[in-house]
Amino acid sequence: MDAYLGVDAGTTAIKVLVVDTAGEVIGEGDAPLTMSVPHPGWSEQNPADWWDGVVAAVRQAMDGLSDAVNIRAIGLSGQMHSLVALDSQDRVIRPAILWNDTRTSDQCREIERRLGRDGLRDLVGNPALEGFTAPKLLWMRDHEPEYYSRIATVLLPKDYVRLKFTGVKAMDPSDAAGTLMFDIAEVRWSSEALAKMEIPEAWLPEIVPSHKVSGTLSGEASAALGLLAGIPVAGGAADNAAAAIGSAVTSPGTAMVSIGTGGTVVAPIPNAAVDPGLRLHTFNHAEPDRWYLMGVVLAAGSALAWWRDQAGSGQSFDELIAGAAETAPGADGLTFLPYLTGNRTPHANASARGAFVGLHAGHTGAHMTRAVIEGVTFSLYDSYQLVLDQTPAPTELIGTSGGMRSVFWQQMVADVFEVPLTPVKSSGSPYGAAILAACAAGRFDRPSEVAPEWVTRGKTVNPDPSHADAYSEAYGRFDELYHHLGNFFS
Repeated sequence: MDAYLGVDAGTTAIKVLVVDTAGEVIGEGDAPLTMSVPHPGWSEQNPADWWDGVVAAVRQAMDGLSDAVNIRAIGLSGQMHSLVALDSQDRVIRPAILWNDTRTSDQCREIERRLGRDGLRDLVGNPALEGFTAPKLLWMRDHEPEYYSRIATVLLPKDYVRLKFTGVKAMDPSDAAGTLMFDIAEVRWSSEALAKMEIPEAWLPEIVPSHKVSGTLSGEASAALGLLAGIPVAGGAADNAAAAIGSAVTSPGTAMVSIGTGGTVVAPIPNAAVDPGLRLHTFNHAEPDRWYLMGVVLAAGSALAWWRDQAGSGQSFDELIAGAAETAPGADGLTFLPYLTGNRTPHANASARGAFVGLHAGHTGAHMTRAVIEGVTFSLYDSYQLVLDQTPAPTELIGTSGGMRSVFWQQMVADVFEVPLTPVKSSGSPYGAAILAACAAGRFDRPSEVAPEWVTRGKTVNPDPSHADAYSEAYGRFDELYHHLGNFFS
C-alpha cells in the first residue's frame, strides 16, 4: 500500500499523519512541545525538541501499520516566522525565537525607517511586525552580537526539520513570504530589502516550490525514523498555507477560518495584491501561481484555554461551550477583548491587552465563556472585513482546526460573518503537508487537483437571521472598546 507522510512542526506539538492514496488517514502521531518564556513577551523553543518530537511522532504514526505500507514521499509544514539561526557547522546558535515573541518593537520601527511604507509595500508586501523573522535578526544584532556574528544560515522550523531529514537547506515561498525578506510578487529573496536592512542574502536558503521535491531522506534520518532512505521530501508550506491546502481552499471565491492556538482568515487571490494600508498580510500560497490575504488573531483557541485554566473549575472545553450555548448572543452586554498576547490584525499593536468590560452581578461563568468566544470571533471578523476591501465576498467559508470542530462556534462564525460555513474533516496543516507529499511523489501535478478528491466536507451551517441584530450590537461594542482603551495600550 502506497502512503504519504505529513509532518507539522507546530507551536504546541509535532503532528504526523500517514495518508493513503484515497486520502484516508491510516496513522497518526503527536509529540507535545513546550515554550520557554525567559522574560515577559518572549517566546522560545529549542529546535532539538522539534527533531526529538518528529522522531517520536513518526514512529508513533507508523506503529501498528503493516510492513506493506510504502511511504512514497514526505511533506512538511510548520509555524511561520520563527527564527532558527545556524552557524557554519549547521549548529543551532541560540533557542529559536518564535512567531508570538514580541521583543522586537524597536527593530520593527527601524525597519519602517529603513524601508519606508512604500518599500514595505513594494519590496516585501507586508508590514514590519514583531512576529516576522527579519526583526528577530536585528534584535540579535543589537542584543546578542556575539551570536549574530556566528550566523551562517537562517531557517524556519519546518526547514530545520528538512535539514535533519535530508541535509538540504531550503525554504518554500509560502514560508519565505513571512520573513519580511522575500519579494512575494517576483517569488525570490528581495535583494533590495535585504540591502536596506543590512542582512546578508548569503544566509538565506534556496527557494523550492511547495509541491516539488527538495531532497531525499538521508541514511542517518532513516535510521532514526525507521523509514527507508531515499524517500522524497517535498518543499512543504507554512502552517496556514498547508491548512488551506488541506481544506481545499486554493481558489478565489472561498475563504478559510481557522481557530487553533491563534486564529486566521485566509482568502486566496490570483495575484500579489497588497492591502494599501498594510493591515493584512499577503503571502504566497502553496498552490503555485497563487497568493492569499490573511488576517491573524494571536490568541484564539488559546484565549479560551486561558479562560478554562483560570476559571473553568476543571471543566472540559465541551462543558464550557455547552454552558455558553445556554446564554443569548451578545452575552448580556459583556464584551471581551482577546488581545492576551497583543493584536496583529487590524491594529498591529503588540502592546494591546485583553479585557472584560461590562460585568454586572447577574453575569455567570457561562456569560464570560460566551464573551470570550464572541471576542475571538469578532476579532476574526475584523480581518474578514479587511479581506472584503481587497477581493469579492466569498460564497462560502471553510472552517478548520480545533475551534471549528464545535457546532456552536461554527454557527457563531456563520452568523457574525453572514456567510454559510462548511467545516472540513481534515487535520489541518499535517494533512495539507501530506497532500504536498502526494504531489512530490508524482501522483498529482498540483495541490488543487488533490484537495477536492481527498478533503471530506461536513454539514454546511447557514447564518441564523434571528441572531443578526444581537451580534451586530455586540460587535459594535467590541469595535469601539479597543479605541476607548487605546490609552492603556502603550
